[in-house]
Amino acid sequence: MKFKEMQYERISVESIAEEEKKLIKALKEAKSFAEAEAAFLEEDKLSGHISTMSALASIRHSIDTTDKFYDDEQNYWNNAFPQIQAYSQEWTQALLASPFRKEFEEKYGSIIFVNAEMELKTFSPEIIPLLQQENELVTAYEKLLASAEIPFEGEYYTISQMSLFKNDPDDARRLAAWKAEGQWYKDNQEELDRIYDQLVKLRDEMGKKLGYENFLPLGYYRMQRNSYDKNDVEKFRAAVQKYVVPVAVKVYERQAKRLGKTYPMSYADNAMEFRSGNPKPQGTPDDIVAVAKKFYEWRSPETAEFFNHMIEDELMDLLSTKGKQGGGYCAGLRDYKTPFIFANFNGTQHDVEVVTHEAGHAFADYTNRNRVPIGTCGPSLEACEVHSMSMEYFAEAFADQFFGPDGNKFKYSHLSGSLCFIPYGTMVDHFQHIVYENPQLTPAERHAKWKELLAIYQPWMKLDGEIPFYAEGQSWQRQHHIYSMPFYYIDYCLAQTVALQFWNRIQKDQNDAWKHYMAYTVQGGSVVFTELLKNAGLDSPFEGDCLKEVCETAAKYLDNFDLTGIE
Repeated sequence: MKFKEMQYERISVESIAEEEKKLIKALKEAKSFAEAEAAFLEEDKLSGHISTMSALASIRHSIDTTDKFYDDEQNYWNNAFPQIQAYSQEWTQALLASPFRKEFEEKYGSIIFVNAEMELKTFSPEIIPLLQQENELVTAYEKLLASAEIPFEGEYYTISQMSLFKNDPDDARRLAAWKAEGQWYKDNQEELDRIYDQLVKLRDEMGKKLGYENFLPLGYYRMQRNSYDKNDVEKFRAAVQKYVVPVAVKVYERQAKRLGKTYPMSYADNAMEFRSGNPKPQGTPDDIVAVAKKFYEWRSPETAEFFNHMIEDELMDLLSTKGKQGGGYCAGLRDYKTPFIFANFNGTQHDVEVVTHEAGHAFADYTNRNRVPIGTCGPSLEACEVHSMSMEYFAEAFADQFFGPDGNKFKYSHLSGSLCFIPYGTMVDHFQHIVYENPQLTPAERHAKWKELLAIYQPWMKLDGEIPFYAEGQSWQRQHHIYSMPFYYIDYCLAQTVALQFWNRIQKDQNDAWKHYMAYTVQGGSVVFTELLKNAGLDSPFEGDCLKEVCETAAKYLDNFDLTGIE
């Protein structure tokens, strides 16, 4: 079914409550596993339907944040979900107490109970008003960014559309674009600070109402950290500083030399990898999708079926338009057993990366679409990011078709960018730990903390005041996840460490690498992250010298990369 034909309907909280209560009663009164399972499957179906309707509203609101109908529906779900969560928790409690737990684990795996126990630690009816306010504030942030009309060279552009100019080969034009974008953020500084300050205080209050010292433990539970903890993250963070930052420094030193600049460089100059311009995809957005179609048809019968389904049923919205929410994501539509891809093409290499990254998510979702319960269709988020980041590396086989003469340039840029991203992503996570461990910090103090972390994780950034928004330590406010999904960002870094293992395997044997990828992907969310890796013959980012080894291999490749003819 085409996306535009999918019917949306608002489901009332009252009807959900009535149905949940009926199913909870049936589960508690079940005299056999068959009766308990029947209630379990009905509740799973109900959850899938609620998820589908809320996802349809969210997607259509993302596509056009000025659409009043879906704006109202987004607000409805923002307020409804915390109320629905109360009944969901009651169901979870009944499931955990079921005398048929052993039978459920034998048929559906223990992961459903591992995650259920964690879910109970994230909610109490007492925090419903706070959850509603949190949703409203995140939506306000998203709408603020989507409303941006940045004046540049006599026209007005969205934040996403400005990316093309921020990568312009001309130094003066590129700097002007960075300044224009930065000025928009400065003009909206007060509102950005207000929204985040309220979010931090709300989340801190939630954590304390649930019996925690602050939001940090609650944040970890909400992110379903079911196979590692804060200590593991701190060890990973230390490894990033020790092994990855020095490699990234070398990348930017070489870049400065290519550009004829002095290291460290400004944000605007760091954005320009090559004097001849950054890798740029060939042709129109339709051309990019056409090459992606060739790649997926070449890669395997499974990816061919998946991507043709996405095209035929119009399950991708890729162009950047006025009023559209920024960024990109993949959403699952459970009633229709299909994913949906949302993106903002802007004429940069990002367009190719997003149509492979988000399609990696979507392929995993499609592959596991028939799993029951829906909670096992996908794993925790760091595990999901492995699907997407690794798919980007497999797609490099078609780099010449995506980028034409810039194909070789893209391969260098993609790998160096992936390595250099890890320090940034880790810095985002480190920043959030500081913020939620010290919720009393003022907006100015938060900016100062970000500036301190920049010196540790991104020493190649020159903070000379040329672009005040960046130089004054405020650039974290561009990072959507910091507002909407606290503690998400380390997931990208852990996943990138795994994806680099796939990159290494691809250099040796693409088909063998694909076997490991499929072995990882077909597991869905049936086990925890570290077990998914083990079952697919991959190393955990927390084990031994994993990060050191992938860094050394990638660094050697970059050191010896033939950039002949590329300026």
